[in-house]
Amino acid sequence: MKPYGAFLQAPSTKRFKFTFRLFKRLTFLKHLLSIIVLEKRKTELPTKNVLILAGGGGHTAYGYALAQRLHGNANLYFLVPKGDKLSYERLAKFGPVSFLLKPREAKTPTKEFLLKLIKAFVEAFQKVPSEFDVVVSTGSNFCIPPCFSAWLKGIPVINIESSVRFTKPSKSALLLQPISTITALQWEEQKKLLKRGTVVGPLIPKPEVQPWNGGYILVTGGTLGHKKLFDVISESKFNNVVLQTGKVDPEPYRKRHPEWKILEHSAKFYELVAGAEVVVTHFGATILEAIVYKKPTVVVPNPEWTRTAGIEDAKHYARKVNAVLVSEITLENILDAIEKAKEKSMPTLPDGAENLAYTILNM
Repeated sequence: MKPYGAFLQAPSTKRFKFTFRLFKRLTFLKHLLSIIVLEKRKTELPTKNVLILAGGGGHTAYGYALAQRLHGNANLYFLVPKGDKLSYERLAKFGPVSFLLKPREAKTPTKEFLLKLIKAFVEAFQKVPSEFDVVVSTGSNFCIPPCFSAWLKGIPVINIESSVRFTKPSKSALLLQPISTITALQWEEQKKLLKRGTVVGPLIPKPEVQPWNGGYILVTGGTLGHKKLFDVISESKFNNVVLQTGKVDPEPYRKRHPEWKILEHSAKFYELVAGAEVVVTHFGATILEAIVYKKPTVVVPNPEWTRTAGIEDAKHYARKVNAVLVSEITLENILDAIEKAKEKSMPTLPDGAENLAYTILNM
């Protein structure tokens, strides 16, 4: 082999031929490397099939946060309650969404609940095929039939306990714990309630837009709404309010406050949270979303919801997230709470959704 110096002294034609051959070899190597990388990517395509049971409202919010972390790393499928268009709109971008009967709503009578529960079990057995590698329950009675169907077919079940539970566990968590491979807890305090549970942290969604201060107060009652809160806020002199009413009739508030922005639901609710100056909300998953966008938060539990967590749970929750709690719903109390919330610092919390996604992918 000639030394490098001899190559420099060679005629220009020889140097050109050598350079051309070298270029062809490098091009071939680059092409070969591209093939190897593509083949490697093929082997890394998602292979795990995950079914997420999104029970609506805050339960869907947990499923959404988890889907954000699993998307692209697993094949995602969803079951949502029949008629729940909002959950469908939120989750469809991550994977196929199917509907299933939800046995009980907030005010469903017991007799009607039992009949619907039987129907839900029959439907669930058909809609949970054995091809799934794991089924994730986000809580609520909606998840019970498909979880038992999965268990009977030998599919591992993961159940997520609600973030609002501190004094006693939810009924769905108690029922599903014996058949669950993992009971995912959002707070250390929940370990006392569900001793076989694993603490992953609160299932906080990923931010999707940059936070900004639009100068408005965001008042929300969640999926079902919070009429008492809305009525009291309506008595205020606030001009810049965004009101999300859920299932409460929005028309009386539109007539009284034509200057307010009023909506029933939004699949991009996070945009409203991101632009709020303060968030005034019911006792639910919106609190976690407010933390993501670093918004001062006032928590106003709905006294009409007797089947969910109570005021003692709300006190614990407010302390964990550094929010201001209003237990007696008066305009004076809410106005005072809004000012106090602005002085609060934002908490730093573990990423429970990321932790749970990692666990699922490594099962």
